[in-house]
Amino acid sequence: MEGHVAIVTGASRGIGQRIAELFAEEGAAVALVARTVEPGTSSLPGSMDEVIDRIKSKGGQAVAIPADLTNPDEVETIVERAEAALGPVDTLVNNAGVNFYGPALAIPDRRFGVMMQMMVRAPFRLCQLAVPGMIERRRGWVLNITSKQARHPMGPPYPDWASDGSVPYGMCKAALDRLTTGLAAEVYPHGVSVNALGTMGLVMTPGVAAVSPHTPDNAPVEPDDAMAEAALQLCSAPSGSVTGQITYSMDLLGRPFTEGPWSLSGTF
Repeated sequence: MEGHVAIVTGASRGIGQRIAELFAEEGAAVALVARTVEPGTSSLPGSMDEVIDRIKSKGGQAVAIPADLTNPDEVETIVERAEAALGPVDTLVNNAGVNFYGPALAIPDRRFGVMMQMMVRAPFRLCQLAVPGMIERRRGWVLNITSKQARHPMGPPYPDWASDGSVPYGMCKAALDRLTTGLAAEVYPHGVSVNALGTMGLVMTPGVAAVSPHTPDNAPVEPDDAMAEAALQLCSAPSGSVTGQITYSMDLLGRPFTEGPWSLSGTF
């Protein structure tokens, strides 16, 4: 990824952190977007300062772009600030996410609004801000981090969905998938790639650990590096050559995945 300038949201920890670090290791200049700048300022471990220190210790280039994606005004400035620091953005990874589990009919409107803003409206607006420059240069990559929870339940009956509690989250990720395929078609003539990538199994990030009571004990676990390696594969392919795909980490990498009793074609 030598010469790439990448924005990665939700990059202070978890999947976003790993993607940012691998992109930087492969030559990209990375703008990390998250709320947590310094260690010890969040209830969850991880901060942008720590990620940047690791990147720079390996000779990479990265900057912090502090922003709360639930605030539309802060979303509005992200691309401008990243380009002022690093140059024209050609890679956008919409990774930041949040989930409030519970029955769909009982989810408070405020929590639903937070999920929609962070995982639908913010990625859409960031695309509107970043992709025109990619079109002008005929070079660009957008990667939306999705989830198998976007898939439709198989049934009836619905044995795996009775207490799933992820309908609003799945709605948001389904919207992100539709953004992916629709935008890919729209910008295809301009040589810009737009893809979605999800996990095949559980990645025990700090955020997942925080809601672990809602995570099935028998959920299959995938290697921590799988999502970053799959993201690298999609964002280092020639621009426009791989696009409109909704794919999953272990499938894309061609790795065997047999851990856990759940079927890969089922819901997760």
